[in-house]
Amino acid sequence: MAIVISVVIGAVALAVGALLGYAIKFRVSKGQVEGAERSAAAILEEAKASERETVLAAKEEAIRLRSQAEAELKGRLGNVQKQEQRVASKEESLDRKLEAQERRTEELEQRRDQVSEQKEQLEELRQKQIKETERVAGLTADEARELLLKELDSEIREDATRRLRLIEAETKEKAEERAREILASSMQRLTTDVVGETTVSVVPIPSDEMKGRIIGREGRNIRALEAATGVDLIIDDTPDMVALACFDPVRREIARVALTRLVQDGRIHPTRVEEMVEKAREEVEKTIIVAGEEAAIEAKCAGLHPEVLKTFGRLKYRTSYGQNQLQHAIESAHIAGMLASEIKADVDICRRGALLHDLGKALDHEVEGTHALLGAELARSFKVPEKVVHCIEAHHDEVEPTTVEAVIVQIADAISGARPGARQETLEFYIKRLEALEGVANGFEGVEKAFAIQAGREIRVIVKPETIDDIDAMRLARDVSKKIEESLDYPGQIKVTVVRETRAVEYAR
Repeated sequence: MAIVISVVIGAVALAVGALLGYAIKFRVSKGQVEGAERSAAAILEEAKASERETVLAAKEEAIRLRSQAEAELKGRLGNVQKQEQRVASKEESLDRKLEAQERRTEELEQRRDQVSEQKEQLEELRQKQIKETERVAGLTADEARELLLKELDSEIREDATRRLRLIEAETKEKAEERAREILASSMQRLTTDVVGETTVSVVPIPSDEMKGRIIGREGRNIRALEAATGVDLIIDDTPDMVALACFDPVRREIARVALTRLVQDGRIHPTRVEEMVEKAREEVEKTIIVAGEEAAIEAKCAGLHPEVLKTFGRLKYRTSYGQNQLQHAIESAHIAGMLASEIKADVDICRRGALLHDLGKALDHEVEGTHALLGAELARSFKVPEKVVHCIEAHHDEVEPTTVEAVIVQIADAISGARPGARQETLEFYIKRLEALEGVANGFEGVEKAFAIQAGREIRVIVKPETIDDIDAMRLARDVSKKIEESLDYPGQIKVTVVRETRAVEYAR
């Protein structure tokens, strides 16, 4: 029972506590609501006051902006009025200019009509003047024009000739001076030996008894040697020597080596002759290869094809007018290299072209064609550069030279062949060459006499002054030089000098 009463009392206490808590919370909440309502009313009042201030400020701003816009509008209206006034004034000015232009156009039309009338009058006067001039001069206008043109043409030609002569003289003077400097600089740096041309080789023998052994029984030894080498043996009364004659220098060298060894060995019979000739041929072939390689190294032309060098080395045994062709090629290569360096041309092309320019002379005599074209064909077949091939084929003008290197090779060839002591020729051939040179000059009309001087390096042509004038003398010099180039073969160059002289002679008695 006591327990139940305790529980009831506890429950009643809890209920009373809850009621008291709710009452307190209600009062607190009501106070907060009232405070919030008062705050809201205050805020609302403030908002209304702020709204009124904002509206007033906006109205004031609007009034200010309207005033400003009105002021700007008034300014713009003023500017527009000013521009309208300017446009109106410009229109008036343009109208005045247009009227003035129309007046000028009318005046020009009137002047054009006046000019046309004056032209017609002038044409009538000119025709009358022409007719009067023709009547007085006895010539028509076409005839007078033709006469005047002829006179003008003659004067212009003479003036042009004089100017051309001055220009040629100045150019030649400068060119010759520069050329002399370059050539002298190149030639003085070169020294070479002079050899004599020969078609006979001499083999010394210990005694005349050896001549009989060389001939052999019934001449079988000498026949075997001649058949194996293609060389003629000359055995005469000259003591202690046997001569070998042949135009092929390589064959002659093979025969000389073979006969020298046979004489040293002492055993001479046909079989031994054939063995010695074969060994001599192999030795000479090796010598040819070595000579070609050494020449290429000396000329600073390394890298040439072995077959080209093998053929080129045969020039060691060839001569032209007494000048050894291998030395001539090396000398030409040095000169060409120096000339090329002086004028900034391709030095390597010039050296190779000058070294191989006479390559065709090393080929057999049975091959048809000029040595320049044959050498070019051989070089081209072994992949020699085309610029070098062109130097070879153009050095005697069989092909027109198109590069400065080809011209340099021509010059180097001429210098090497024409320098003092380089070449010799027989008296008979020398006289024939001079006669042919004089004959070319004497074949031209108006030539009185022609004299070849300076060993054929110059020809003096004396002309008839009543037939050849100064202009024709210049033309004759060119024609004679061209004719010499086309019809004659000669080393170096030939100077053609045409002399025209008028003499007036009178005697006082």
